Amino acid sequence: MLARRPLRARLALITSAAVALVALGVLAAAYVVIRYELVRQLDLQLKQQAGIIAQQSHDVRSGVLYDQCAYLAAPACAQVVPADPAAPGQRGLALPVTGATRRVAAGTLGAHYSDITHHGHPMRMLTAPIPGEKGRALQVAARSDTVDQGVRQAGGYLAAVGGVGVLLAAGLGYLASRTSLRPVTRIAATAERIAATRDPAHRIELPRYEKRGARRQDEITRLATSFNTMLGELEEAVAAQRRLVADASHELRTPLTALRTNAELLARADRLTAAQRDRAAGALGRQLREVTGMVNDLIELARDEEPQPLVEQVRLDLLTERCAAEARGHWPGTPFTADVTEATVPGVPARLARLLSNLLDNAAKFSPTGAMVEVRLARAEGGIDLTVRDHGPGIAAEDLPYVFDRFYRSRQARALPGSGLGLAMARQIARAHGAELTAERAETGGARFRLRFPHQGEQKTSR
Repeated sequence: MLARRPLRARLALITSAAVALVALGVLAAAYVVIRYELVRQLDLQLKQQAGIIAQQSHDVRSGVLYDQCAYLAAPACAQVVPADPAAPGQRGLALPVTGATRRVAAGTLGAHYSDITHHGHPMRMLTAPIPGEKGRALQVAARSDTVDQGVRQAGGYLAAVGGVGVLLAAGLGYLASRTSLRPVTRIAATAERIAATRDPAHRIELPRYEKRGARRQDEITRLATSFNTMLGELEEAVAAQRRLVADASHELRTPLTALRTNAELLARADRLTAAQRDRAAGALGRQLREVTGMVNDLIELARDEEPQPLVEQVRLDLLTERCAAEARGHWPGTPFTADVTEATVPGVPARLARLLSNLLDNAAKFSPTGAMVEVRLARAEGGIDLTVRDHGPGIAAEDLPYVFDRFYRSRQARALPGSGLGLAMARQIARAHGAELTAERAETGGARFRLRFPHQGEQKTSR
């Protein structure tokens, strides 16, 4: 049944029960202590009375000494009991005599206390041997009404305090659960608003200390902070998705329009000359390849990480030389130089080759005819650095923060072929391999792209 209740009710019940149990335990202990102290005080009184009577009992024969404890004002009842039941002077004894009393008189049992009833009143009795004498025991008794009444009054007061404490614990438990779970309520309300509006821009308000302005660091607040962080990441992902869709739609609009135009033109091929049909067919093929390449790039960008079964140890130096050789074939007017050091990194060879090809194509595209593209693979502090440097116009300061954004094209690049996805794809592949790709302006002109792999601990030798 408790598991079906709301979390606030369960927390309030558990907190109240814990506080109530502690309070009742303390009150029960207080009741036991009070009862013990009251009884101990009465025992001390009987012991003192017995000591006084024992000093005077040498000249007193066996029998009743006092029998006035029927009244509260009377000090006590007292009698001397011999060890021999047949001894004279035992008629009309006021207090009960048992075998234990005879053993005390005989010296085989020590002094002890007992609870008795005399003339219908509860009494506390001490049976003790008389010092310096053998064969006789002294019994002293006093009414314990006041002790019992005091214990009952203390129990009543403690029970009342316990009831108030239980009610107070219930109230405080509810208040504590309501206060502690307030951030959870905010989290639930925020989640419901996001589900209703599909807008992850909502955030949970976090409490602050009024005096110092510092945020609390309890578990609930950390949960709310983590939830806000998750919402921020979700909002950024949704915004990135919307930008990607908008940019892709914008970039695809032009080639699709050209495709439709050329397709409509070829549909009326009987009205065209052979040269016009060839030009339209060639343009249609180029546009189809462009659209196909852009769609393939978008599919690859949608993949956040590399498939783990395809990861292997890759000789990065050999891969770099092969990619540079292929780039020389694609860009015959641009010389490529490769200065590499033997290095091995874990990765997917095809994806790393795509990364290097994108960097080399980008460098060749912005390099003047005959300008050299320099590729260098070297060991650096903390890892492996692969740099691709061109001698073109370089990257403008206002473009530098955005060169890896999807579909971003600088003013210089708008007149050149391409979709603006190559560098974005290169950075994504780098991050999927645990590397970092950065861009910078070279000291003597041109752009330099630096790919840094973390140190893997393999041995490297210069080639």
